[in-house]
Parts: sequence; structure tokens; C-alpha cells
Amino acid sequence: MYWRVLKFGLLVVAGLAVASLLTTKTFRVEAVIPATPEEVWAVLTDTERYPQWNPVFVEVVGEYETGAEVLNKVKDASGNILEMTATVRTVAPYRELRQTGGTHGLITFDHRWLLEPVEGGTRVIQHEIDRGALLWFWNSDWIEPAYARTTEALAQRVAQMRGRTRRE
Repeated sequence: MYWRVLKFGLLVVAGLAVASLLTTKTFRVEAVIPATPEEVWAVLTDTERYPQWNPVFVEVVGEYETGAEVLNKVKDASGNILEMTATVRTVAPYRELRQTGGTHGLITFDHRWLLEPVEGGTRVIQHEIDRGALLWFWNSDWIEPAYARTTEALAQRVAQMRGRTRRE
């Protein structure tokens, strides 16, 4: 009897572990910014100036270089600052910036900024996939609206920088 209970318990734990690894949430926001990918990229990768314009990623400590670790300070919907360490996975100038982080099994994120030249400017996409058991308990309803605000703020900052460059 004891072994049957133990086997059942192990099966339940294993099933929950597999389910937590398979649990995902995907977030996607896109917009066209009337600027070149180079102009968008210049603002996006200038981590020192994030506090001046970014309403969500209020500070990024570190440089976007492949393999580097950066500390992202993110303002959530209630105004709390969350600190997340990320590893920069991809830096493809003017095309893609990808970073990942979290704790496997509990919660991980894979966040990408994708830039694509289109008529009238640059299509900017934020795409993120989160995985893990904590997703069952975490209210992530604020993520896409926050990313939309970030993309809008990026567009405004790029327009501001374009105006400065033309006057100089």
C-alpha cells in the first residue's frame, strides 16, 4: 500500500513538473514607427537613457552585447519596480534584440524586439514567451498594455531624436 501511495505521489509531482514546463503565455505588440531601423535601434540600445523616456523599463543596467547580463528594472501595473536579470541572447543590429531570464520550472521569459523596414518606417514588434508553473498564479494582464506604452514611448523618443539631429 505504501509503495502505491508513493508511486501515485511521484506521478502527481512529475505530472505537475511537466505541466509547469509546458505552461506558456505569449505577449505581442507591434507598431510602425516613421523612422529608419537604424534610428529606432539607436534609441532602443541606448540603455543609459532609458530612464528619460521608457515608462515600463525604467532602468536597464548593462549593455546590450551578446552573452552579457543586464538588470532590467520594470514598473508593473501597480507602480512597483520589479528587478529582473536577463542574459542577452541576440544582438542583430537594426533587426533583433533578444534577452532571456528567470528560473526554469518556476517562470522564465524570452523577450524579443524585432525591427523590420516597411514602407513608411520600421515595424517594431515586442514578442515575449513566458513559461513556468508561476504563470498559473500570476496576473499578467498588464504586460501587453505596458509593452504598448513602451512602444509608443519609443516612437516618441525616436521622433524627438530625429528632430534634434535635423536642427544640428
